[in-house]
Amino acid sequence: MEKVRCLILGGGPAGYTAAIYASRANLAPVLYEGLQPGGQLTTTTVVENFPGFPGGVDANTLMQGMREQAVNFGADIRTGVATAADLGKRPFRITIDGSNEIQADTLIIATGAAAKYLGLESEKKYMGMGVSACATCDGFFYRKKTVAVVGGGDTACEEALYLSGLASKVYMIVRRDVFRASKIMQERVLKRENIEVLWNCNTKEVLGDGFGVTGVRLLRKDGKEFDIAVDGFFLGIGHAPGSELFAPWLETDEAGFIVTDGFSSRTSLPGVFAAGDVRDKTYKQAITAAASGCMAAKDAENFLISGE
Repeated sequence: MEKVRCLILGGGPAGYTAAIYASRANLAPVLYEGLQPGGQLTTTTVVENFPGFPGGVDANTLMQGMREQAVNFGADIRTGVATAADLGKRPFRITIDGSNEIQADTLIIATGAAAKYLGLESEKKYMGMGVSACATCDGFFYRKKTVAVVGGGDTACEEALYLSGLASKVYMIVRRDVFRASKIMQERVLKRENIEVLWNCNTKEVLGDGFGVTGVRLLRKDGKEFDIAVDGFFLGIGHAPGSELFAPWLETDEAGFIVTDGFSSRTSLPGVFAAGDVRDKTYKQAITAAASGCMAAKDAENFLISGE
């Protein structure tokens, strides 16, 4: 059985940054990348809002650079998925791929949060080609264009309001005849002149020409089908944090996001730290995830110093 001082789970901006800092602190971190090496960012194309790249940077290039930087400082980055956990006592026990057990003095959970999708084949087909789950990431590409946002909660309203400052027209596709969002968010959306709410509608298909999104086919509650022409299709139906494996031992909120102690990365269990979107339901940006990865590594280092 292998024992490590610092185990990091997750290969996105938070995990890779934690590995960089933990390596430089001589913690000899081992990182398992999970199901999606590079994290959610790899589902987009060009990242234009990450500091240091005035012309933007390809998402996969950015994540590969972070990974290589961590490896250069000595991080042991491996392919594998955490399938079981026992955080009942230190060292913590994590099972990888159902068979390989790792003991860890400290654990950094950077397993991210997966955007919820409708499950349409056409949605998958045009992922990164007009279909997006992050208006802040991709909204800039739709300046003066027409977009649609699906959802009726606060997340969808926030996405629509953000996009309304860039796009010429924003459709909100709401499956009920009312919003689920907070009253103030509803009021803001309804006051915005370039947002049109399509009530009682479900998305049947995302339409495209093979190169990108051209429209959406909707099914109204009365049974009528109709198409709208759009250049972009945004999901605003929330995120599912990758915390389920650790929930029996850690405090989480009502949506499953891991709760941390104030500004720190410390969870409710000493020696376990959370970084990135698994704890962040507000910002969900690569730069904030990377920053929290730095914090988690520093917190883990301080924990080991004080505990040893």
